[in-house]
Amino acid sequence: MRATNMKKTIFQTHLLLAAMVAVTLLFTVSAFAAAPGITGTTFNLVAGPAYLNQPDGQAVYSWGYGCNGAPSGYLPAGLTKTTFCNAMQVPGPTLIVTEGQPVTVNLLNSLPNAAGNTSILFPGFNVSTSCTAATPSGQQGLLTCEATPGATVSYTFTASSPGTRAYYSGTQGDLQVEMGLYGAIIVLPGSVPSNCTSGLAAKNLAAEAAHGELDYRLSQAAYDHPDTCYDREYLFQFAEMDPRIHTQAEAQVTAAAGCAAGAAGCSLNVPTEPYHPAYFLINGRSMPDDMDPNYATEYPHQPYNGDPHMHPGELTLIRVIGQGRWQHPFHEHGNHVRILGRDGNLILSSSTTPLLYEGVSATPLAGPLQFTTTTTPGLAFDGIFYWTAKGLNWDAYGHNSSSADPLATLACTPDANGYNTVDPKAINYYEWCADHFKPVEKAPFGDVSGGGPATLPDANLFTNGPWYGGSPYLGPDATIRATGCNPGAQSNGPGVQCGQTGSTPPSGTIANSPSSEAGFAFMWHSHNEREITTNNIFPGGMLMMMLVDSREYVIDETN
Repeated sequence: MRATNMKKTIFQTHLLLAAMVAVTLLFTVSAFAAAPGITGTTFNLVAGPAYLNQPDGQAVYSWGYGCNGAPSGYLPAGLTKTTFCNAMQVPGPTLIVTEGQPVTVNLLNSLPNAAGNTSILFPGFNVSTSCTAATPSGQQGLLTCEATPGATVSYTFTASSPGTRAYYSGTQGDLQVEMGLYGAIIVLPGSVPSNCTSGLAAKNLAAEAAHGELDYRLSQAAYDHPDTCYDREYLFQFAEMDPRIHTQAEAQVTAAAGCAAGAAGCSLNVPTEPYHPAYFLINGRSMPDDMDPNYATEYPHQPYNGDPHMHPGELTLIRVIGQGRWQHPFHEHGNHVRILGRDGNLILSSSTTPLLYEGVSATPLAGPLQFTTTTTPGLAFDGIFYWTAKGLNWDAYGHNSSSADPLATLACTPDANGYNTVDPKAINYYEWCADHFKPVEKAPFGDVSGGGPATLPDANLFTNGPWYGGSPYLGPDATIRATGCNPGAQSNGPGVQCGQTGSTPPSGTIANSPSSEAGFAFMWHSHNEREITTNNIFPGGMLMMMLVDSREYVIDETN
């Protein structure tokens, strides 16, 4: 997996432009929690109403699952927001369990009486319910045991295999799932392959620790397989929302306020067709709200963000669920995504000859590399995103052999795969050594014939905007390392001499301070153009940025 090549030569220009046009993120630096959730063997949930805030100023009446009392625990360990689990949230609380563990979910129906019964489906698990127990409770519905208004039902199952799965309402799904009754279950592997805690995997963790980063993974492997190790993880739940349905539901609930559950007229008749969604959500939020921190006070019922960050060379596990009614073609710029498994089913080769993964024997993986991942409603996948700068044909770190700056002349000693992995503490750990000291262009504003991999526009004309960081290099002082300092300007690096020549000069349009965050911002977005709008206004909707940061920028996942 780590030797996976970047997109081929045909995509090199695309990568260059993506790096140059969107190098530095526009938004205020915030925290980026991995995949926060609640843990235990028994989960007490409640279904209830609240309002979801949207970037256009609307507060949309919705329903969602939440915590009925304090949960027994939180993961990842060490999160500072360990007291947060709202009585209603969208998506619902992420349930984190371990393979082989018996799980019980108790659901209290606190929806308005007119909403009627509600329930939860757990696809992929063999579920027993309180409707079939010796002392029945709840009401048997078409698909599962349902909680009548004010009542509680129980669901019990064994977490049979690792992976990411959805849970959602099994009652009048066209309305209740649309209103927000959905969430995620993450099943961690019962045992972690030994190569995921030693060798190169341990070096990546040491590289993070060397720069002050803590380990906020839920596990060291996504599955019980030695080729599913990972270094960082994020959970994304995609959905859409038609506000007309929510408005009608609110109006009918208000009109029926105080009615007795089950009485004549105490029910909803909300049409869900024709369906015209105006909001397209990642973890219950639309862009740019999805890039604010987890648990931000602006979104009391939308606690999870969609703001992935990573360092070059890290294996980033993405857990993705389609939670709405539409299929969403999602494109992760920067590289393909290697699909590991779907709905907890690891995709394996039919080969009868096991391969060795750093000394561990296992059947080879067979999941595809996908340019655009598909999220089918109700289904989930686990995949690995990986970026190293291999294939760009220039030094992404801005090294300059003629510079007096020690950071500009760092060594790059290739390992067996061609990467610099000798010293985990090095800022250029995992650099692709074949491109060491290569400038984007030998002469500023030159062209391909001048020695660069692509013809660059005049940076002061084409990329003079807040999404451009001033140079196509990783790190807050990489431009200075590559080009030398500007006369009269204060240097960010020790020993930099003015007058050096190198690559594209900075344009002075960095949104964040040059001494702060400066990475490659790869846009991750739906390939359905309508879905990157909020109420038909661009940009918005199902859009976020994967920011690949140099090692000197500490990715804070403590919230």
